[in-house]
Amino acid sequence: MLLAVAFGLAIGLAVGTLGGGGSVLAVPVLVYILGQPVEEATTMSLVVVASGAIAGAAGHARAGRVCWRHAWSFTAAAIPGIALGTLAGEAVSGTLLVGAFGVIMLGAAHATWRKVEEQSAASDWQPGGVCPPLRLPRDLVAGLLVGFVTGMFGVGGGFLIVPTLAIALAFTMRTAVGTSLAIITATSLLGLAAHLLAGRGIDAELTAAMSLACVAGALVGAGLATRLPQRALGHGFALLVVAVATYLVLSAAFLGGPPGT
Repeated sequence: MLLAVAFGLAIGLAVGTLGGGGSVLAVPVLVYILGQPVEEATTMSLVVVASGAIAGAAGHARAGRVCWRHAWSFTAAAIPGIALGTLAGEAVSGTLLVGAFGVIMLGAAHATWRKVEEQSAASDWQPGGVCPPLRLPRDLVAGLLVGFVTGMFGVGGGFLIVPTLAIALAFTMRTAVGTSLAIITATSLLGLAAHLLAGRGIDAELTAAMSLACVAGALVGAGLATRLPQRALGHGFALLVVAVATYLVLSAAFLGGPPGT
């Protein structure tokens, strides 16, 4: 249980500071360290990440860093994607699921690193931020794809949402983080509902401990987001994603996949 609390705090810090990364940590921690089956772990991850996202989004919203029109359109498009992703997740093995997740994470890490490099000289991390014009077709396509990933892999999608908002939709990094947390809250809750309707179960005590710790970490992270060097944070986040993704891919390819598969 102490491990669950410690990792919950770390997940919350990632979510509150960077607008994502919680699910990148939560699924591997639940499967490889806390011994949860993949199916239950993906569902528990949604509870933990949603808890942290709610706490983090509140802090960013108070500072005016959430673009609500984009968040609502993105979320609406994610609903059918979540349903399709949940069905797809039921149809493949745990080993394939974890390996594919790792490959997607590597791509997201590369995109995040490049965007941080492009914006570091422009000082985009300023208090508040201006929301870009609503580009509905782009928002809808991006929301559909992220929803599919949310349903299939049991993730909030922040490690994909932040690069998508920053690169495809021309957000500054700060507004991308705040808006990502609002989207993660909605998509995680929708994904959780889909998983429960599909008959997935959870370890209630373990999930509650991680979720409460994640909320505490996210509140601290949202405050740190305005103080820490954002270029270093962005690079650190990308490297963390690469490290976890590499382990997942190697596990799926050479170590037989996650326990119980």
